[in-house]
Amino acid sequence: MSLASLIAFLKSKESIIFNAIVALLTVGGQQLFSFFAFSCPCSPTENLRYGLAFLGVPALILLIVGFVFNDNTWRLFTGSTYDFSIQERSRQSLLMKYKLICFVLGNITGRALVAPVTWLAVTLLNGSYYACAASEFAFVDHYDIFKNMSADARKFTLAKFPCAQLVPSNFSRVREEVLLELKYQSQVSGWLLIALVAVIFFLILCVARCCSPLTYLHLRYWTSYVNNEQTLFEQAADQHSKVYAMQNIKKFFGFSPGSKNISEIRIPSRNDWKTISGLDLLKVVNLDYCHYSLLHAWADEEPTDGKVISIDVGQVPTDTTLPVGPS
Repeated sequence: MSLASLIAFLKSKESIIFNAIVALLTVGGQQLFSFFAFSCPCSPTENLRYGLAFLGVPALILLIVGFVFNDNTWRLFTGSTYDFSIQERSRQSLLMKYKLICFVLGNITGRALVAPVTWLAVTLLNGSYYACAASEFAFVDHYDIFKNMSADARKFTLAKFPCAQLVPSNFSRVREEVLLELKYQSQVSGWLLIALVAVIFFLILCVARCCSPLTYLHLRYWTSYVNNEQTLFEQAADQHSKVYAMQNIKKFFGFSPGSKNISEIRIPSRNDWKTISGLDLLKVVNLDYCHYSLLHAWADEEPTDGKVISIDVGQVPTDTTLPVGPS
């Protein structure tokens, strides 16, 4: 397989590769997290809170991060306020709009769930978090050593099972069996979670493909077109913004960056510097036009102050790099 063919194949599987990378990073992070940070308190009621916190809080954070770092999330929020014209406010158009929103939201949620589901699955397969959280609730009625204990004493003893150094020697065998049972329950739950997610993902994929109005090849072409359009749009936007910003910078300083044979420069006034300095936190956006920065707003005001001076072309430095000291 040639390099170009390999690149084309990887690009066509971009979503799968991205999800796989996220899952692998989550697995590695979970292992490091449990090694350096996890330490069961081995205390009644505290075990449950601690274990559930380590299970749920990182998963919730990963879910939020998955939503935040997905561009489609913000496209959905900023585009959902688009105002249809009166002619388009029919039930069919609104229904199509809501279907599209649900489809995009489902796609965003699916990607955002990769990391938290991976975290939950890996932590359940590890078993340590679950064993810590559920140790005081373990079923031990069939052990003779617990028959003469009160409920509080039993819970207090079971809560110490994740910490071997705190358990009396006569409970060692029972402790090992209870922890094995808890890890068994945790690992079974982890595999059931993986199986459930796999089945749900497969069913959703099948339903989406069955309901799609496009054929398989047409859908592949559409996906390729959207990816290429996004890449080219970003390149064009980058170049366009550089050219646009250069015009405003030229107006402020009197020349463009990288210009040669500069014959004059502009000396901005104190009011110019004051106008473009500070934080541009509030912008008034009209229907047809808006300012992207304070410098942009200054350039549109057609300022008349500021001094322009002529300079000798031979005095213009050709190398703007800073000296690094004597050789």
